Amino acid sequence: MYAIVEMAGQQFKVAKDQKVYVHRLQTEEGKKVTFDKVLLLDDGGNVTVGAPVIEGAAVEAKVVKHLKGDKVIVFKKKRRKGYRVKNGHRQSLTEIVVEGIVAKGAKKAAPAKAKAEKPAAEPKKAAVKAEAPKKAAPKKAAPKKAAEDLSTKTVAELKEMAKAKGIAGISSMKKADLIAALNK
Repeated sequence: MYAIVEMAGQQFKVAKDQKVYVHRLQTEEGKKVTFDKVLLLDDGGNVTVGAPVIEGAAVEAKVVKHLKGDKVIVFKKKRRKGYRVKNGHRQSLTEIVVEGIVAKGAKKAAPAKAKAEKPAAEPKKAAVKAEAPKKAAPKKAAPKKAAEDLSTKTVAELKEMAKAKGIAGISSMKKADLIAALNK
């Protein structure tokens, strides 16, 4: 039995007890990880292809260790120009061992995180709603709307408005200066 799974932005063909090196995961060493983006599943000749993923399928793995890959030399040169740059890069990797492939009945891990975040967000909205009746400042709201309206206007329109108000020196003003002068 094998599966093609998307792990850390890459696709891997994995089987039980296989060791795989993937891009660095945020999971601690020794912890278990479940990958639910299974794209293809082969169970002894019975092939299931996802569209794009197979619902209920998952690959369970254990994080063995975090390490760095081999050094890759990046050498750039432009001939006859005296330009040479040598850089190196070592990719951060995580070594995982596939412990099992679940064909049906696996639960997704992402919705659990979303549920945990939603209760935290709701009290903030309630607090904002509770504060709204206390604040009665229509004077502050009006200048903001005027500033927003002025920013959508062209420089020529702003100059005409300034001329109508009697503001001097508008010919050398930029758009931001015109908006500031009109808001005074």
